[in-house]
Formats: sequence, structure tokens, C-alpha cells
Amino acid sequence: MDWLVILSWTLNSLLLLNIVLALIIIFNERRDAGATWAWLLILFFLPILGFIVYLFFGRHLTNKNFYNLSEDEQSYYTRQVDSQVQRIRAGEAEYDEELLNKYEQLLIMNLQSSKSLVSFYNETRIFSEGNEKFDTMIEDISHAQEEVNVQYYIIKRDALGQRLFDALLERAKAGVKIRLLYDAVGSKSLKQSDFKELIEHGGEVEIFFPSKWGINFRLNNRNHRKVCIIDGKIGYIGGFNVGTEYLGEVEKFGYWRDVHLRIEGDVVQHIQDRFVLDWNYANQYKSRDDIFCFPTHQIRNFSPMQIVTSGPNSDTEHLKNMKIKMISSAKREIYIQTPYFIPDKSFMDACKMALLSGVKMNIMIPGKPDHPFVMWGSWSFLGELLDYGADVYLYDRGFLHSKTLTVDGEISTVGTTNLDARSFRLNFEINTLVFNRRIALELESLFESDTADCRKLTKELYAQRDWTIKLREGFARLLSPIL
Repeated sequence: MDWLVILSWTLNSLLLLNIVLALIIIFNERRDAGATWAWLLILFFLPILGFIVYLFFGRHLTNKNFYNLSEDEQSYYTRQVDSQVQRIRAGEAEYDEELLNKYEQLLIMNLQSSKSLVSFYNETRIFSEGNEKFDTMIEDISHAQEEVNVQYYIIKRDALGQRLFDALLERAKAGVKIRLLYDAVGSKSLKQSDFKELIEHGGEVEIFFPSKWGINFRLNNRNHRKVCIIDGKIGYIGGFNVGTEYLGEVEKFGYWRDVHLRIEGDVVQHIQDRFVLDWNYANQYKSRDDIFCFPTHQIRNFSPMQIVTSGPNSDTEHLKNMKIKMISSAKREIYIQTPYFIPDKSFMDACKMALLSGVKMNIMIPGKPDHPFVMWGSWSFLGELLDYGADVYLYDRGFLHSKTLTVDGEISTVGTTNLDARSFRLNFEINTLVFNRRIALELESLFESDTADCRKLTKELYAQRDWTIKLREGFARLLSPIL
């Protein structure tokens, strides 16, 4: 009978731990109500397994000074932000411009919330196809003279990954400083031995939130950013990861539709700033005194931008708030492309208010998703917006991975942020906000071209779902705060 006593004691201890954990979630961790209820349901229906799931997926980051900035560094950023806010409100020099005046509140909100400094002189090229993007980026890398800083969520050791590694190795042999940062979970197939030759030639490789003792307790908090900075002069930012599937060469996905930007000008310094923070954290500040390139440039094309980042280290969902503010600023028309549409109530309310105000809203998602559970959740929310007059398109040519939002053909954002709780709260993300009509209109034109490869989701089509799909949608929506 002793084993029954031990088993009973063990089960009671786990159940008690489950209750304590539930109390911690309710009273100690500052979650929104939806996420709290979702975790409580998991703990209630899976009292032991749910606790294990929580250990890997549910814990919050608690360090308020996540990037370990000194008081002088924090003070410097604060002074920079305060200075720009004052100059915007005073209408000084470059700040006194039509679109900056029109979207002043959005500009200031990003400054004060995410310390997103405004840059003015930039030149931007849009890529919507993987081969062109990577051919151009690898060509730029081949001309690097000082340094190349690369950060991706997913890097695969396939043909495209090998091309990137070869380009970095060639520059390392030429004496160029190479820094490569990748996410432990997104790039889980990579091994330290993959970089042996690069490291031997002076290259540096770091992993964000690596596993310890074969276990990764940060499965739910991933670094989803995808940037490349070359000599501090050229910056790449957008949705493409590194792998042949992003070239449309994997049958499961087919043609890969995405968006990435190549930028020269002031804003590259701000992309570099964000890379430096992640880099220093990943290498535990061993090279905090490293010198990074912040050169001057000759770009005189007036195209204001902000780099906005968000992550689980912040109590504020900077990127969600930016997108809500953009939507609330719309007067005529909004274009949204996203692989996942699982927003929270605040984002849904912003969409509904825009639609009720007479703003036309166009939303495009994949017709064939990579995660069926996410698709059911997306349909649940999109079906609701259909009733408010949104136009919803299902992209069928291949997989739509583009993460873009444009407003009134005037402002736009491109980056790594999906429209879901994972991107808004759980992952480290980065977007560029562009105050430029040419860029916004080019993105809108790409959207319109994509409609030729879409089915339109109508209220009639949505009403034809059978009861099993409705059941899946309901369950997916219930868990949407933690998807």
C-alpha cells in the first residue's frame, strides 16, 4: 500500500501546486483578462500537464531593465526623445512637414512609448519576392568593407542558408567584422559546428534565449526579428527568413509572398541600435565595448521613418498600439496583409470603429495556412468584421507571409509583426513606420495585384461553414489570447 500513499501524496501535491499557480496567474502576473482565463482553463482541464505547459509557454519576463542599460544610457535615450517631442510640437525645420503634422499624435506616441526616434532622409526599395531580395542582400554583403550584422528568426542550413554563410565567410576572410544572431527555437536545426570556419576567421555567432541542459524554458518568448545591417549604411527589415521555402521552392507552401525593405539613410542607425541591444543581451555583454558602424551618408531624399519595437520585456504593447493608432487615423481606406489574424478586443474595436466611420478596410490572409488551428481562429475574427463591411481576401497562389498595413495611401508599416497575441505580447518584434506616399501607394498596388490570386471571403461563403468548422473556430477563439 505504500506506493498508493506515495502516488496519492504526489497527485495531491501537484494539484495544490496547480492551485497556487492559478492564484499567481490571477493576482501576481499582470496579464489581460483573456490570457488569464485561457491559462486557467488549461490548468483546470489539464491539472498536471497544464502546469508543465505553463512552465514552457506561460511565464512572464520580469526584468524591467531587460537590456541592462546604465543610468547614463537610459538618460541619453530620454533626452533624445524629449528633444524630438519638443521640436515636433514647435514645428521646427524638418518636423514641419505635411504628413508629420497630420500624424503628429502617432509620431509622438511612438517616441514616448518605444523611444522610436524620427529619421528624415532615407531611400527605400520594396521586395515582394524572395530571390530578388536575397540576391540583392548577398550582393550588398559581398561589397561590405567594415561589418555585417545579421539577425534572423529562422536560418536553415539549406541551399539559401549556405549561400548566406558563404558570403559571410568570404567577407570574414577579407577582414570584415561579421556578427550573426539567430533564435534558438526558430533556428533549432543549426549547430555550433556549422559556424566553425566562420568563427575561426573572426566571425561571431550568438543565440537568443538558448536552451540550457537541453531544455528551453523560453519557448513562448522568441526573437522574431529579421534584419541585416551592412557597414551601418544599408539596412534590411521585413518578413523573409532564410530558407529555400522563402524562395518558393518547397512544395508544401508553393509560391512565397512576403515583403522586405532595403533602406539607406538615417533610419539604418536606428535599426543598428536595436540590433546592438539584442546582440549585447545574447552575448551577455561580453563585447559591450565593441565598436559598431554609425557612418554619415549622402542621402537627401526626404522620407521620414520610425523604427518601432516591442517584446515581452515591456508592459506596453508598442506595436499593437502603433497599428491601432494608424487604423484610428484613417479617413478613407486601410490595407492589411497578414498570415495570421487573431487580434485582441482593443484591435477588433479599432477595426469596427473605422468601418462604422465609413473607412474601407481590405484584409488579406493565406487561403492555405501553415497552421490550421490558427486559420480557424483567424476566420472567427474575420467573420465578425464581415458583418461590419470589411473586404476579406484569401490568397491562393501560395503562402502569404507579408506583414503590412497602409493608411489612406500616405503612411505604412512593414516588419515582422503578425496580428496576434504572440507578436503583440510574447515575441520580440520590429517594424518600420514610413511617412511616404510613394511607399504606401506601392504597397497598396501590390495588394491590389495580389487580389487576382485570391478568393473573396463573403458573408454567404462564411455562413456555409459546417458545424465542425464552427466548433473548431470557437475553441481556437477561446485560446486566442495565448496562441
